[in-house]
Amino acid sequence: MSDFTVGEGDFLLDGQPVRLLSGALHYFRVHEAQWRHRLAMLRAMGLNCVETYVPWNLHEPRPGSFRDVRAVGRFLDAVREAGLWAIVRPGPYICAEWENGGLPAWLTHELGPRARTRDERYLSPVRAWFGRLLREIVPRQTDRGGPVLMVQVENEYGSYGSDAGHLTALAGLLRAEGVTVPLFTSDGPEDHMLTGGSLPGVLATVNFGSHARVAFDALRRHRPEGPLMCMEFWCGWFDHWSGEHVVRDPDEAAEALREILECGASVNLYMAHGGTSFGGWAGANRGGGALHEGPLEPDVTSYDYDAPIDEQGRPTEKFWRFREILSAYHSAPLPEPPPRQPALDAAAEAALTGWAPLGDVLSALGGEETVTPMPPSFEELEVTRGLVRYEVAVPGPRQPYPLTVRGLRDLAVVYVDGVRAGVITEEEPLLKEPVAGPARVELWVESLGRVNYGPRLGEAKGVTGGILHERQYLHGVRARGLDLDAFEAGVDAVPFAALPTEGAPGLYRGTLSVDGAGDARLELPGWTRGFVWINGFGLGRYWSAGPQRSLYVPGPVLREGVNELWVLELEETAPDRPAPRLLPV
Repeated sequence: MSDFTVGEGDFLLDGQPVRLLSGALHYFRVHEAQWRHRLAMLRAMGLNCVETYVPWNLHEPRPGSFRDVRAVGRFLDAVREAGLWAIVRPGPYICAEWENGGLPAWLTHELGPRARTRDERYLSPVRAWFGRLLREIVPRQTDRGGPVLMVQVENEYGSYGSDAGHLTALAGLLRAEGVTVPLFTSDGPEDHMLTGGSLPGVLATVNFGSHARVAFDALRRHRPEGPLMCMEFWCGWFDHWSGEHVVRDPDEAAEALREILECGASVNLYMAHGGTSFGGWAGANRGGGALHEGPLEPDVTSYDYDAPIDEQGRPTEKFWRFREILSAYHSAPLPEPPPRQPALDAAAEAALTGWAPLGDVLSALGGEETVTPMPPSFEELEVTRGLVRYEVAVPGPRQPYPLTVRGLRDLAVVYVDGVRAGVITEEEPLLKEPVAGPARVELWVESLGRVNYGPRLGEAKGVTGGILHERQYLHGVRARGLDLDAFEAGVDAVPFAALPTEGAPGLYRGTLSVDGAGDARLELPGWTRGFVWINGFGLGRYWSAGPQRSLYVPGPVLREGVNELWVLELEETAPDRPAPRLLPV
C-alpha cells in the first residue's frame, strides 16, 4: 500500500516527492484483449501513470440497467499488473468527444439545462450511478494496494457553469462512497474557467496544448500553492466529418512537452493512445467559434488524435520524440516497446449474400410505432444512437408547396410516395422540390452524434420543431426508432432477400474469409454512409464525406476462416456496389 498526497509544492508518495508522467488511454476505446499491449506501450514511452474517463451512458443505457461496469475494475487491474498508477475521471460529465459528453440521453432529455447543477433531479441519478461505479474504483486506490492515486470532480466545469454547490455535492458524494485519495478539478487556464470550475480544498489543474508558462502563471493567480499539473496536454487533436485531417508537428509537440516539464510540473498526455469510438459512440461539437453555437460538427469514428501511439497501437515519430524527453526523468533505462500486435496476413474481399430494405430492418429490430400530433424526438422514442422513420400525410388535393423540417437534428433522407426526393439537414431543412398533395412523406432521420461540449450539451435529436407544408404544420405523425443497440442480439429476425439491382439503402449481409487474422482496416469504396459490424462487433460509422476513409478492425474481432459482415447503408451505394474489403494495417 502507498500513501499518495498533495503537498505544498509537490505530489508526495510515501512522503517523497514524485512527478506524474501520465497518458490518457480510454479503456472503452480499446478492445479489451489489447489493453495490456497499449499499457506496455505507455511504459515504453516513459510514462508512469495512465488516465481514463468513465462514460456513464455506455454503462447505464436505461435507468437502473447497468452494462459491464466491471470493465472499469478489470482495466484498473490491468493497469496495476502493468506497473502503472491510474488517474480516474468518472465525470459524470466527461466531454471526450463522446456521445452527449458521457451523460445518458434519458437523463438530459428530462432535465435540459438543469443537468450539471445541484438540482436534486440530477444529483439523485448521479448518486445511484456513483454508488455502482465506485465499487470498482474504491477498492483499487493506492492506500488499499491498487493503482488509483487521484479521482477527478466533474470535468472542465468552468467551461460550462458556475454552480459551486454542484461541485461541492459531487466531491462530497465521492468522499461518502469511499474515495480517500486526492480529488482534483481540471479547467482551461483562463480566469472565468478557473473561478467557475475549481473548488476550495481540492487540487486545481489546467488543460492546454502550448505556452505552459503562461498557463501555469494563470493557475498560480488562483492557487499560489500546490503541485503544478497539466491534466490535458493536447499533443494532437480530433477530426470532424467533412473536415480536414488534423496533425501536429512532432518536434513542435515535443518542445511543448519539454516546456511543461521544465516548469517542474506533472503532465498527462491527451491522448497518449486515442483508440476508436466503436459502436457509433462518437460525439459532436458545435462550430461558430468560442460560443459553440454554430453548425454541428460530428466527430469521426477514429479517435487516433494524432497521438504518439496511433489507432492501431504503433509508435509514431511523436512517440520517439516524447520518449527521448521523458527518459531524462527516469533513473533507469526505459523498457523497449512490446512486439507489434499481429496484422492481417492478406487482403480479403467481402462476399455479399443478402439484403433487406430499411423498412424491413425497422420492422424486425425497431421499437414500437407511435402516432402523435407532432413528431416525437429520439429521446421520447428511447433511441440513443441510430435513426427514426417519420411518416406523415400531405392532404390533398393541393398545389405544390415547399416542405420544410424545423429543428431537424441532424440529417434526413426524404421519400415522397416511396420515391427518394433528397437529403436535408439542420442547416438546409428545405426540400429541393415542392410537394403536391395528396402525398405520403417519409423522413429517415439520423443522429450524427450528440454534442459533447458547450451550452448545446444535451440537445434533443430527431425532428424537434415540426414538419411544415408551406406555413402549415403537418399533424398525425407516425414514428418508429431503430437503436444501434438492437443489433447486439443479432440480425436473425431480419428477412434477408436477394441483393438489389441498384445501390439501395438497407442492411447488407455477407462474409469475409480470413487467412491469418490480425489487425486490419475495412474499406467501403462506393458506399455513402452507415454503420458496420463484423462478427457482431460494432466498428462504428463510415461516411464518404471523409476525412476518414477506412475503419479500424482490431485483430481479436476477426477469426480464422469465415467472418460475418453486416453493413447498414443509410443512403445509397454506387450502382456497381463494390464489395467492402479488409486490408492489412
